[in-house]
Amino acid sequence: MKNLKYAVLAGVLALTSGAAFAQDYPNKSIKWIVPYTPGGYTDNVTRLVTTRMATILGQSIIIENKPGANSIIGVDQAAKAAPDGYTMLTTITAHAANVTLYEGKLPFDPYKSLIPISLVAITPLVLSVNKDLPVNSIAELIAYAKANPGKLSFGSSGVGAAAHLTSELLKYTAGIEMVHVPYKGTAPAMTDLMSNSIQVLVDAPSGVGANIRAGKIKALAFFSDKRLTSYPDVPTIVESGGPKLESSSWVMFFAPGGTSMAIVDKLSATVKEALKSEELIKRFEDQGILTVGNTPAQADAFLKAEIAKWGNLIKTVGVKAE
Repeated sequence: MKNLKYAVLAGVLALTSGAAFAQDYPNKSIKWIVPYTPGGYTDNVTRLVTTRMATILGQSIIIENKPGANSIIGVDQAAKAAPDGYTMLTTITAHAANVTLYEGKLPFDPYKSLIPISLVAITPLVLSVNKDLPVNSIAELIAYAKANPGKLSFGSSGVGAAAHLTSELLKYTAGIEMVHVPYKGTAPAMTDLMSNSIQVLVDAPSGVGANIRAGKIKALAFFSDKRLTSYPDVPTIVESGGPKLESSSWVMFFAPGGTSMAIVDKLSATVKEALKSEELIKRFEDQGILTVGNTPAQADAFLKAEIAKWGNLIKTVGVKAE
């Protein structure tokens, strides 16, 4: 009984000290790793949200871009960082896909090396085509692809990216053939879409929206269950005659495994507070980005569901890492 009493007391003391530490946290700047290049979707969302978080926390947050190997280089650096609350990470959908694409080859444990802090934002993906392609809906695109097997090419920002996997999901579900052309980012894919080197491109509206609004490409549908307020004239995939599919690019914040849950919970609450900004919500909505801000447990459940979803697709259609 005496040993049990000491064990309970030790547990209470640990919880108390953890809470006290989190109360004083942070007392210096936080390094935030983004495993992609500056200026892109992941980087922009991270900078906008962490700028507000820094104000709330009273300490600066310094973004470090560590691109490479489909985000693995930056993620690995964060996973191996000291779990002291001063190195954090942003990942997107590709992180969930990498669990299957690089199964047994990742330099970190995707389930234990990182702790989800919060799902920050979700961006429904949009399917666009070359403006001269003789289709104006998903139904027409599917019919055209079936009538012209192998003649359509679709681009993506890279193997395993949300855009690539969503296109593969559409191919598989609709029973059509299109040739995949991977690029190193959305910009070169967009150039080839407009020149008709490829005919189809799925991406986040932040990457293709300007050209949609300028009429340089045609947006056929969003992979969402309802229309976006910032693109009221673009139908959902079902409204456009396609199969019921939902797909998005998402942004999630992580801490290294072993980080005190008191710190993780504090950062999660800070994310939620930062996302209450009406200015930030409006800025994101204009780009087709929907803010979330949830608990670590909810973020973890979402991540595991995404790993399972994309893992099943990758194995079913035989997607291979580059």
